[in-house]
Amino acid sequence: MENTTVLSLENNRAQIFGEISDDKIEIFESNGETFYELKINVARLSGVVDKIPVTISKNLVESQRFELKKGNKIALGGEFRSRNFQEDGKSHLILTLFVKEFLIGESIDERETNKIFLSGFLCKKPSYRDTPFGRQICDILLAVNRPHKKKSDYIPCIIWGRNAVFVKDLEVGTKINLTGRIQSRIYTKNHEDGTTTEHTAYEISVNNFKIEKQSDDVKVEA
Repeated sequence: MENTTVLSLENNRAQIFGEISDDKIEIFESNGETFYELKINVARLSGVVDKIPVTISKNLVESQRFELKKGNKIALGGEFRSRNFQEDGKSHLILTLFVKEFLIGESIDERETNKIFLSGFLCKKPSYRDTPFGRQICDILLAVNRPHKKKSDYIPCIIWGRNAVFVKDLEVGTKINLTGRIQSRIYTKNHEDGTTTEHTAYEISVNNFKIEKQSDDVKVEA
C-alpha cells in the first residue's frame, strides 16, 4: 500500500520509522511547553544507519503512553526544521525533525522508513563538483516557508548524477518540489592547531524533483 501521508499539500512533510538511538535525551522548555531532543536510528537498504535528530513535545509522548527508551521502535511524522545556533562567534545551522504525530497502523509503510517532501526556493547558488570516482554531486540550500508564519527553514539538500548537472545552473529564487530521505553524514574538521574533530552533518538526499513555475510576486520569508 502506498503511503500518501508525506505527499500532502503541505510544503514540508517527513516520516521516519526506526528505533531510539540511545538514552541521551535532552529536555528544554519553549513557550511554556516541555520538549525532548533525541536521535532515531533509521536503517537504509544498504545497511548504513542514519541517526536522525528529532524534537518531540512531552505532551505528545504522554498522550501516546510511549516510553522514550533506547531500542524502542518508533514511527514519527512531522516537519524538518532549522534554527541558527551561535557558538564562539560563529553561526551554525541546527536541523531536526519537529514531530507532529506518531504514525500507527495503516499510516506506517516499513518499506519507506525514511521519506520527506519539500517545496521551497533556492536561496543560494548551487555548489557543483565531481568526485574522484567521476560521480556528479550538487549541493543546494532550500528555503521552505512555514505556513502562516513569516519564517523559513533552510534545508541543505544533495543531488546526484545527471540531476546534479541539471540543477547546477539554476538561479537563486527558483522554486523546487522534491522528495528524498533525511541522511546523516560524519565528517572530520581540521583545526589551525593541527587537531581534528568529528562532526555530523544532516541533509536531504534527493530522489526526485520538479521545477515549479512561479509568479513574480512570490517571496521567500527570512
